[in-house]
Amino acid sequence: MNTIHEQFGDIDVYLFDQLLKGRFTPGMKILDAGCGGGRNIIYFLREGYEVFGVDGSAESISYVRRLAHHLAPQLPLENFQLAEVEKNVFGENQFDVVICSAVLHFANDEAHFLRMLNGMWQQLKPSGMFFARLASNVGIENLVTKVDGRRFVSPDKSEFFLVDEKFLLDLTAQLKAELIEPIKTTNVQNLRCMTTWVLRKNI
Repeated sequence: MNTIHEQFGDIDVYLFDQLLKGRFTPGMKILDAGCGGGRNIIYFLREGYEVFGVDGSAESISYVRRLAHHLAPQLPLENFQLAEVEKNVFGENQFDVVICSAVLHFANDEAHFLRMLNGMWQQLKPSGMFFARLASNVGIENLVTKVDGRRFVSPDKSEFFLVDEKFLLDLTAQLKAELIEPIKTTNVQNLRCMTTWVLRKNI
């Protein structure tokens, strides 16, 4: 019998929360945009989901292909592509779920952020779910130092593109999407904040 860690790996706990709420069902087609080493897809590979991934690191894609071959040998290795998340690699309206965990805050500026977001959004089917986890300044607005535009240095010395609640709500409206649940932010001892943004695509 597999341990919990063997079954789920180092899955983002807030993505695990979506699993517990029944928002994933067998047969779904899932894209992990910025998949890294595949920590968020171990469960889906084990359970027979149709999993795809993109990442800008050749080393990561090589590792994820080996992982997929081991856990889900029926999947084509071409499901995992070396590409930036803004590239529409697999075509429009392809996925029931797009996962983007700890990726969007690497945007260089707002234009880059929007290219990344739109590239993923185009690949999501109508009624599909977009799950994003990204750095924000929610709750630590007076503790971050502005560099340029929306790039800030947090108290932990990390420099990222930081969103706030209004920015995410405005984007939700622009996308004509709906929040599946309220925007949630975790404050890590006032050193940094991470926000979870989960949307349903309406059109």
